[in-house]
Amino acid sequence: MRILLTGASGFIGRHLLHALLAEGHDVVCALRHPEHRGALPDHPRLSAIHADFAHDTDKSTWLARLSGVDAVVNTVGIFRESGTQTFDNLHVRTPRALFAACAESDDVHMVVQLSALGADAGADTAYHLSKKAADDYLATLPLRAVIVQPSLVYGADGTSARVFKAMASLPFAAKLGNAAQRVQPIHVDDVVAAIVTLLRQRLYVEPGDASPGDAQPGGGTVRRVALVGAEALPFVDYLAALRRALGMGRLRVLPVPGGVARLLARAGAWLPGALLDPDALRMLDRGSTADAGPTLRLLGRPPRPIASFVVAPDAERARAKLDWLLPVLRLAIAAVWLATAVVSAFVYPADASYDLLARSGIPESLRPLMLYGAALCDLLLGLGTLFLRRRRWLWRIQLALIGFYTIVIALRLPEFLAHPYGPLTKNLPILAAIWLLYELEKEDT
Repeated sequence: MRILLTGASGFIGRHLLHALLAEGHDVVCALRHPEHRGALPDHPRLSAIHADFAHDTDKSTWLARLSGVDAVVNTVGIFRESGTQTFDNLHVRTPRALFAACAESDDVHMVVQLSALGADAGADTAYHLSKKAADDYLATLPLRAVIVQPSLVYGADGTSARVFKAMASLPFAAKLGNAAQRVQPIHVDDVVAAIVTLLRQRLYVEPGDASPGDAQPGGGTVRRVALVGAEALPFVDYLAALRRALGMGRLRVLPVPGGVARLLARAGAWLPGALLDPDALRMLDRGSTADAGPTLRLLGRPPRPIASFVVAPDAERARAKLDWLLPVLRLAIAAVWLATAVVSAFVYPADASYDLLARSGIPESLRPLMLYGAALCDLLLGLGTLFLRRRRWLWRIQLALIGFYTIVIALRLPEFLAHPYGPLTKNLPILAAIWLLYELEKEDT
């Protein structure tokens, strides 16, 4: 078949793309930047077109892209909104335009919508409600379609899995509130295999395996299929299972009262990249479980157990620890700059600072500018370390500045080399720490 795949650069979309090509399909990837397709495989049956879910909310825009397309698979999704990447655009308006175009197309004869377990009548968060809105609209159209609703999806390259492994490697895990918080994690390879099977079977689903949508006059049938792992367990037990798979010992659990958990969730809403916010906490409390029978029958085997999720324990354990140790190190570096700025400007006697500057060869007229200018520079470096998302250039500035300070002080104020508290020699581990951050943040920042 010729398949239009949206969200091909996303976590599940990337995995599904490779599986569809291996299955022999021709795949058209809808990308915001098709000219930057370096992450996509070089394959003769793969092509790319421009599409932007933040703006392509008109049916006619999608209808023009569906010529010769047999099936559409929509895997676009976000967990938190950012700028024009909103739930309303990416989960509701654009998918509805795409599905309406599919219904009018003379070529498209099946649609797969990647939704989420919990996008149902009990939905009470913006994420689930937006997914449900698109799902329900699809269910009204004269189309043959399946709405796939997975629980937590694990993959070594998945953002959530990476966060969960980092949480599992911490000295202790927090149990947020008193709800059971049951989840049923499924491996991304099983999600992909189930979707490939649905396409191979022309979306045929066993009657007991799905909740049918309304039968339409045009002959359409839309069904919802839950994809879950073999085991349903509390979220902290999932973290404990990941910890064991990483080759680590027993997970210690710290109970956090519900009120405190809600305060932490509100704080998380303001932190870039944080997975915990009030909606995430409500979804966690609600749980994400379903009957594993449909998944088993689609796969023709049991879903992969959690114990087999981690395939390279040593490497993944090191990465999991770095994912929380590096932020701690970055906070420590930021604290050094901020504390230095405050001490230099307000705590340490200005006359003593001017004396040190005089002995370093700074003219008297420039000493106030050097003192308070350096304090302002330290303040900006500390704030940049805390809040900037792209920091490689910042690490280079810090390395150069600390190196420069160290050399000048060693030459002009040599007594600090022999000081019992080692104010200069302590610059060496700080330089090493900043270099470590620079090297390990290359790919991410």
